[in-house]
Amino acid sequence: MKKLSETDIQNMINDNWVPDYSAIRNQVKKQLHLSERIPVKQPLPQNITLDFHNKTEEQAWQEILTSIQSGVKTATVITGASGILKKKFQTWATESIISPSIESFKPLNNGSFFVKFHKRKKTDL
Repeated sequence: MKKLSETDIQNMINDNWVPDYSAIRNQVKKQLHLSERIPVKQPLPQNITLDFHNKTEEQAWQEILTSIQSGVKTATVITGASGILKKKFQTWATESIISPSIESFKPLNNGSFFVKFHKRKKTDL
């Protein structure tokens, strides 16, 4: 810590002294080794790919739900060109409890969609 000089003591007596809080904070961080103890948050991926091939309807639903809750911004959803999950995904995106979380979705080709999610609020899902 900083040692007080005669000027510091005089300023304290006259109410003109202002402590250097940033120096105090830095000293405390250094002594506690906070930079080593606090893990760095990993940024969320901007875009993920959800492949529904060989997935059941329940597995696909859980995967899209988990993605929304994670806070990811966009996803490429591969449903396959034919089958129930292509139709189900479109229904989920427009008529289910997850539809308010989906800002937009558009087909990329016959079996996949590009999905943009709304920014997640703490009260969502």
